[in-house]
Amino acid sequence: MVVGLCTLDLSIPGCRSLKEKRGSLAPVVASLRREFNVSVAEVGEQDRWQAAVLGVAAVSTDPAYLHGLFEKLVGHIERTQPHVFVSNWEIEIL
Repeated sequence: MVVGLCTLDLSIPGCRSLKEKRGSLAPVVASLRREFNVSVAEVGEQDRWQAAVLGVAAVSTDPAYLHGLFEKLVGHIERTQPHVFVSNWEIEIL
């Protein structure tokens, strides 16, 4: 069993409140869960209006599959969520 973790640093320009930030992140989280069958949670920058850190986790038997999955996941966010920008991302295979 191989566990993969992906940490995504997101920029959400234009948010003026934490409520607006939650509203912007909800479709991103739902989309990732639905399209990629992964676990997703906001794990950092909870108090900043225009930034967020998402943690994504998945389990597989193949490390290469997990790496490819996370790369597709980042591309999916960049393609389908124009209001959210991925400023940095990191993959960790355990």
